[in-house]
Amino acid sequence: MIVDVDQVAYHYRVFGTGKPLLLLHGFTGSSLSWNGLASDQFSQMEVVALDLPGHGQSDSPSVSDRYAIDRVARDVVEIADQLGLKGFSLLGYSMGGRLALYLALSYPERIEALILESASPGIANASERTLRREWDYAVAEQIERDGIRAFVDHWEQLPLFASQRAVPQQKRARLRAQRLQNNAPGLANSLRGMGTGSQPSLWPALPTLTTPTLLLCGELDDKYVYTNQRMAQIMPNVELIVVPNAGHNIHFEKPDFFTSAVINFLKNTPPQISKSSKFSWTL
Repeated sequence: MIVDVDQVAYHYRVFGTGKPLLLLHGFTGSSLSWNGLASDQFSQMEVVALDLPGHGQSDSPSVSDRYAIDRVARDVVEIADQLGLKGFSLLGYSMGGRLALYLALSYPERIEALILESASPGIANASERTLRREWDYAVAEQIERDGIRAFVDHWEQLPLFASQRAVPQQKRARLRAQRLQNNAPGLANSLRGMGTGSQPSLWPALPTLTTPTLLLCGELDDKYVYTNQRMAQIMPNVELIVVPNAGHNIHFEKPDFFTSAVINFLKNTPPQISKSSKFSWTL
């Protein structure tokens, strides 16, 4: 299904009925990224899986500013409005997790519960953020120069995804096929607009986030274990689960564990709508 927001067509999929849960995928992903989850366990919820700009069947705007995290966050809220979702739970993975955290901080009145999988609040140090932005832009140029297949070949060999080699080859082939359905301009501009180097640091706002939050990270993903432990120390209403024998993409590597953790958190967490004011962002 398609919904138009500010001249961008967003593709989304819906399954189940009940309280709404929005799913935001990671970089190179799409709404298909969630196919391995146990849909029967989510059947008591209305699950809405979006294709973010530049991914899947959603539009790929030619201007990178259109992918900026604040613009896309406004789009997600508008999509929720068009679908009649006044309050909803939000689950984001990696890039989608950074977006989900930004949404929860910027629109606290809309988010009832928050699940962040292998996510971060960005880079606190301005100089390090500039260096990361330069790296993101260089990778974007590489994607445009070499094409989507060459980039996916490179992406799959990153140490971040080394633990996925333990996943059966047939399942990895399906993930690769999903990544290859994306297009080079969309991924490149997504990196420029919503890469870690381009988003503001959300670290200062974490102590203000009263929304019930579940942090999930894989035991083998050292960087994100450290980051999520730091987050858990300063967030007031948070639960942290370090998933044994998992890397960065927990819902792909350990779908049953992931599904159970999410469902248990949502069942055992009374929905709350924060009344706190929005946080003001500065780079």
